[in-house]
Amino acid sequence: MSLSVYERDDILAMEKRYRAAFVNSLSGFKSANLLGTSDTSRQTNLCIVSSAFHLGANPALMGVIIRPDTVPRDTLANIRETGVYTLNHVQKEMVVAAHQTSARYPHGVSEFEQVGLTPLWRERINAPYVQEAAIRLGLILREEHTMAINGTHLLVGEIIEAHVPDSCISHDGFVDIEQAGSVALSGLDSYHTTDRVGRLSYAKPDSMPEWLG
Repeated sequence: MSLSVYERDDILAMEKRYRAAFVNSLSGFKSANLLGTSDTSRQTNLCIVSSAFHLGANPALMGVIIRPDTVPRDTLANIRETGVYTLNHVQKEMVVAAHQTSARYPHGVSEFEQVGLTPLWRERINAPYVQEAAIRLGLILREEHTMAINGTHLLVGEIIEAHVPDSCISHDGFVDIEQAGSVALSGLDSYHTTDRVGRLSYAKPDSMPEWLG
């Protein structure tokens, strides 16, 4: 396999869409989530994100990156208005519908209705879950940070509700998202099912880890 080396100037010289696809592929496989929000009148919004990540377990925090609001962004506006949102794992059967939520629908048009997914409401949170998702998280916004370098927004949310299939939770707390059917994303538009290599024991400096059964 031949290898090319791309320096900073090479990347900056790339055509805009080519550069976006290229750079988005470099971080590796990413989680695929549908981010559900609504305004105070329960006008729903749904968008796919690949930028959700773990920030801490005590309290249970997750971060998500939202693009700059140089144009209207219903997702960001809704989260600022209500202070809550949901993250819903994308499954293989949902991939086409989930990807379609990235289309630029007019303000006030619900992506749920356009792509054929079902909003699920619960009392604790004024934001819609995706009924079809096996794993669903309800979050309350704790912090928002705007990145000076490019204007993107880092949202820090605390998980206040987690819907997880009992059969996917191991005795030690590990959640088998592969068994739950969660898919991964690479680049901007490539969806993947996973094939786990295995779990390893806690790493210690005086011995190599062992495979867990």
